[in-house]
Amino acid sequence: MKLSRFSKAVLIAVCIAAVLGLAGVVVMSLWNWLIPALFGGPTLHFWQAIGLLALTRILVGRVGRGSGHWGWRGRMRQDWQRMTPEEREKLRETFSRRCGARNTPESEPKA
Repeated sequence: MKLSRFSKAVLIAVCIAAVLGLAGVVVMSLWNWLIPALFGGPTLHFWQAIGLLALTRILVGRVGRGSGHWGWRGRMRQDWQRMTPEEREKLRETFSRRCGARNTPESEPKA
């Protein structure tokens, strides 16, 4: 079954919300199980657990990109620059078959 772009976007949004919700429930459950028993601390509600996840991401996780940190996009760009024109065309055809053809300025017929 082929999904439209809108359907894919909705599906991705639902999946992200589900993962975020599950992570919030896990953090809340672990916190409420351990912290009050071990340290006599307060219990958390769901939105507080989500806030704790966000705070942890800001303080510990990687937010944004520093200079020189391009991740997969940088690696893909380097690989692309190393390819011959024939390899690039073969890759375009592979993506076109897998993802559906899109009209790009390079692939449009010239008048």
